[in-house]
Amino acid sequence: MMNILHLRAISHELPAFVQALEARGIASRSVRDLCADDLRASQVLLIEAHIDQKALLGMKDGLMDCLNAGGTIVFNGHLVYPLIDGLEPFQVAAGRGRDDLVVERVHTHPVFDGVDCQDLSFRRGVAGFYARGANPPPADAQVLHRLKQDGSPIDWVWQRPEGGQVFMHSGNTMWMYLNDKSSAARIAPQLLDWVCASASELTEEAH
Repeated sequence: MMNILHLRAISHELPAFVQALEARGIASRSVRDLCADDLRASQVLLIEAHIDQKALLGMKDGLMDCLNAGGTIVFNGHLVYPLIDGLEPFQVAAGRGRDDLVVERVHTHPVFDGVDCQDLSFRRGVAGFYARGANPPPADAQVLHRLKQDGSPIDWVWQRPEGGQVFMHSGNTMWMYLNDKSSAARIAPQLLDWVCASASELTEEAH
């Protein structure tokens, strides 16, 4: 049985995303209602941008146990606290102008299948919604997207030597695009497909 947990930063999540979670049997709970045991018992953790990182830091052992057991953590936002061993805090991009925030793809990934980088670079004609800097990746992580101008790695996947994987996005929560009329709307359902597949593989390995 899959055990995927969505950690809410605020009480009111995007209704369409809540419905998508419910349709897949994925639990959604406020970080303030959780404890380390809830995290370590999960195969996948979906963490929003603007999460209370100080509260989450108090449950770091649960995060690390989830990973060490082969789990997946999807993290959105600016990493400020040392929540995961081996990761460095957020670094602001060198420039903040329109051209500085253009996104380019480095490697393909199922989460971004059919997603045009133009739709990540500009939302309603404005640049910077997607990312404005990087949570620096470990040397052995695979970078998926970066800012074209200064090379800031904004999306990456890290297969940890100790086990588990981290899917990192250094900007606003990726499922915010779910209702957009652009290719970026594909991200949320494809992300859920990917994490469900990851959880299923972990379940099969356990049997």
